[in-house]
Amino acid sequence: MPRRENLTDDELLARAKQFCEKIAQRRTVRDFSDRPVPRAVIETCLRTAGSAPSGANLQPWHFVAVSDPALKHQIRVAAEAEEREFYEHRAPNEWLEALAALGTDANKPFLEIAPWLIAIFAQPYRILPDGRKLKHYYAIESVGIATGFLVAALHQAGLASLTHTPSPMGFLNKLLRRPAHEKPFLLLVVAHPAEKARVPDIQRKRLEEISSFLG
Repeated sequence: MPRRENLTDDELLARAKQFCEKIAQRRTVRDFSDRPVPRAVIETCLRTAGSAPSGANLQPWHFVAVSDPALKHQIRVAAEAEEREFYEHRAPNEWLEALAALGTDANKPFLEIAPWLIAIFAQPYRILPDGRKLKHYYAIESVGIATGFLVAALHQAGLASLTHTPSPMGFLNKLLRRPAHEKPFLLLVVAHPAEKARVPDIQRKRLEEISSFLG
């Protein structure tokens, strides 16, 4: 059992504000530097992700961290093929209009520029040594929480990230040699931001718009 800190209300609020201010500085970046990032940093952030709560503590996730240039190139080629199909044939007009303000398209050079890609897989079930399947309840919800932990950890470390979700993502199973029953959740691009990186001027909803208090 971790040691419990007996903090005053003022100390609780101070810590909450400190973290809020830190995480509020996070922005999604699409212009990355190729500056190397030590593997130890990625490992530490993945340990943070692995500490997330999960249904029945079954931890239904697997993270594949990729730094190999040849493999990153293969991922880019496959992702851009799916993205072109999406932008040209599958995306509804309202979604394309929403993306227009962010300036995104099917070209994803950052998949090769960034020193790390982290593919996150959800495990709907695990296969026991005797061949039986053990269902993981709330697998997607659990992986979503772990991914949030990971994004926050990378930001705390001073890195930028991008949640990339080409659809479908089945190519990741093949390229990264993951079993067919694992479901790609998203591809996280991790790097230092480029020196002249630009981010959209976006506004966050006010607290009153995203929450309600009863009692």
